[in-house]
Amino acid sequence: MEAQRSRILAPRTDGLLIISVHSAKFPNEKVLDNIKSAVLRYNITHPVVNDADAGLWQELEVSCWPTLVILGPRGNMLFSLIGEGHKDKLFLYTSIALKYYKDRGQIRDDKIGIKLYKDSLPPSPLLFPGKVTVDQVTNRLIIADTGHHRILVVWKNGQIQYSIGGPNPGRKDGIFSESTFNSPQGVAIMNNTIYVADTENHLIRKIDLEAEKVSTVAGIGIQGTDKEGGAKGEKQPISSPWDVVFGTSGSEVQRNNILWIAMAGTHQIWALLLDSGKLPKKNELTKGTCLSFAGSGNEENRNNAYPHKAAFAQPSGLSLASEDPWSCLFVADSESSTVRTISLKDGAVKHLVGGERDPMNLFAFGDIDGVGINAKLQHPLGVTWDKKRNLLYVADSYNHKIKVVDPKTKNCTTLAGTGDTHNVTSSSFTESTFNEPGGLCIGENGQLLYVADTNNHQIKVMDLETKMVSVLPIFRSENVVVDGPFLVEKQKTLPKLPKSAPNIRLSPVTVCAGQTLQFKLRLDLPSGSKLTEGVPSCWFLTAEGNEWLLQGQIPSGDIENISNQPTISLQIPNDCLALEAIISVSVFLYYCSADSSACMMKAVLFSQALQITDTQQGCIAPVELRYVF
Repeated sequence: MEAQRSRILAPRTDGLLIISVHSAKFPNEKVLDNIKSAVLRYNITHPVVNDADAGLWQELEVSCWPTLVILGPRGNMLFSLIGEGHKDKLFLYTSIALKYYKDRGQIRDDKIGIKLYKDSLPPSPLLFPGKVTVDQVTNRLIIADTGHHRILVVWKNGQIQYSIGGPNPGRKDGIFSESTFNSPQGVAIMNNTIYVADTENHLIRKIDLEAEKVSTVAGIGIQGTDKEGGAKGEKQPISSPWDVVFGTSGSEVQRNNILWIAMAGTHQIWALLLDSGKLPKKNELTKGTCLSFAGSGNEENRNNAYPHKAAFAQPSGLSLASEDPWSCLFVADSESSTVRTISLKDGAVKHLVGGERDPMNLFAFGDIDGVGINAKLQHPLGVTWDKKRNLLYVADSYNHKIKVVDPKTKNCTTLAGTGDTHNVTSSSFTESTFNEPGGLCIGENGQLLYVADTNNHQIKVMDLETKMVSVLPIFRSENVVVDGPFLVEKQKTLPKLPKSAPNIRLSPVTVCAGQTLQFKLRLDLPSGSKLTEGVPSCWFLTAEGNEWLLQGQIPSGDIENISNQPTISLQIPNDCLALEAIISVSVFLYYCSADSSACMMKAVLFSQALQITDTQQGCIAPVELRYVF
């Protein structure tokens, strides 16, 4: 399917030009930068028009998403198709229309030159991470690195243990080095086994970390339309699974014998039986059965005591509260902009926050703190349950915020995020920023909230005790490359300085030609903190506009011990004439709190103005670079 899709949507030379017209539903979808992110996220390689004011929508008399319109060479309307599943009709009509106009010489074979936005982006450890979960036994993080089509297993300091799949989309089971995914989203881990919502492959995959193998446990690799299910997993077609969570049927709280699935494509919640058992209002089911549990399949915001009479609208996030009095699944229902609950005892679907009472109104969105239906969200994609505090955290994606809900009172308030999408990497909750966060999970006994900050390509770490936000560095353990029989240090590349990094401008100093200027680092970490093992904290020298000053110098180095910090030396060339210059020292520190419950990266920039003289009367005292993190 992916290969076929690529052939259809790739730049063509047969006279057919494909253009997407994006007419937004949500205000956030009108913003050009957000559309660019979506183009990258879905690997779109044809032109996309931002129809922000719905001008083309109205001119072409479009009434719903998606609508396919075929225009002739004069811009004349030929044919339109509403909804999905019209491939055969579309191909037939297009081939006839192409032949008709070619025979009359009204179109020609040609190729439109396109420069892809993705080709201008710098490499990044993560690309649109969609979901994240914690292994509560080992504190490892499982990250759906969605844009790289892979699953990462990382230690809590960010060091990668396993990278499975990627960098290109595919659909292959087997050993880790051969396995592939296609835009994976939800992940859940139990007993060294990871289950993955392999969204664009329409599969549920299983990763065995001990055997280092990937297998398929549900889906056939083609988008299904079945809204009931009931077949064995590997024979049951499914549609765009977006999240997964382990759970029970409510009758056996201690048995995680069910994998709950947010089936966004059919607007339902499904269940995959990991062992034989019962679902509410169902007979005994055998192991491996995959079936619908809640939702009619209609795209609505409908609550009902009978699970199959309720309706969802692209459910995209799941979290389980198995303990009484909750005993429910929490559902982030994105297109209705609500959070809903499903009882594990009787399957009843109820409203928690957001949306409105009319089940047909999917436009009741906003950004309002409040109680129940008076609270407003905008396209939430993730939820996670805090068992310690009895609170639910919500990734309010299109509002670029993290919100917290008390399910007892239905009170919904903003926990973090200003609503601005600029990437502030180290800040307090009230000053922090996110860009369409897609998933989140709770770890470290309820102290840390990990957020997949999707459009910022990062995992953010929220400390629920200190109320601070930091970025989890993602890195491999290798710090050397092999060149023949010798180990050679990798050449360091200056990382991009975070916008939150302070720029400390030092008093100008005078130096003379031939003199060595020394910078002594005097950096202090928070009490009890220590540098992160395996991650190279480092410093860099730069001289913008006067790069020749650094020729033959050592422009970077590691900071291995905070109690024995390096001295940085800068040799002024002997033949240097009198001039003024700015030397910058960038410092990047990776450190963990005393109990290693939170690890973060922070940076500081020191700017030193130099007056270089051709006399022998220069500065001989070292310059101290002091900063308290």
